[in-house]
Amino acid sequence: MRRKAIEALLIIICFILQCTVFQALSLAGIVPNLLLIVTSSLGFMRGEKEGMAVGFFSGLLTDIFFGRLFGFYSLLYMFLGYGSGLFHRMFYDEDIKLPMIWIALSELVYGLSVYFFLFLMRSRFHFGFYFGHIILPELVYTVVVTIVLYRLIRSLNHWLEKKEKEEGESRMASPIIPYKDNGETGTDGS
Repeated sequence: MRRKAIEALLIIICFILQCTVFQALSLAGIVPNLLLIVTSSLGFMRGEKEGMAVGFFSGLLTDIFFGRLFGFYSLLYMFLGYGSGLFHRMFYDEDIKLPMIWIALSELVYGLSVYFFLFLMRSRFHFGFYFGHIILPELVYTVVVTIVLYRLIRSLNHWLEKKEKEEGESRMASPIIPYKDNGETGTDGS
């Protein structure tokens, strides 16, 4: 329960940071995709189900506040979270290269999907401009921010795993007092 609450809080904080602080730190109108970093990072660390759940709720926030096609971002983030979770077995805790490469690929898939479904379908064919001015700069900015944010998420995950382990050990170490039936009858004498 603690993990779910902290992950929900992490999603909300990253969403708020992405919409406020990083808007002020935007480079040529481009902001890093913090929700994608959170989705991919937790997918790597926790597996497919966790990646999908975090991706769904990250996308849902984006759909609610910015989506023109409701459910699009939820499905997209959920797909990217699931893809990250597939690499859970190959995940080495201290190695940041694989997560950075996957987050870069996820950002590329994200940008191409947004272009295809939200722009190309409306007959806006300026792919070269969109790729050079939106997709590529956002990819670079997201990867740079990943270096810092990924380590924070990894530390948070370590702390949560430590707490879960301590709680599991305390449950196993607590004495179980068995119910002892002493043969007494009820108050009605039966």
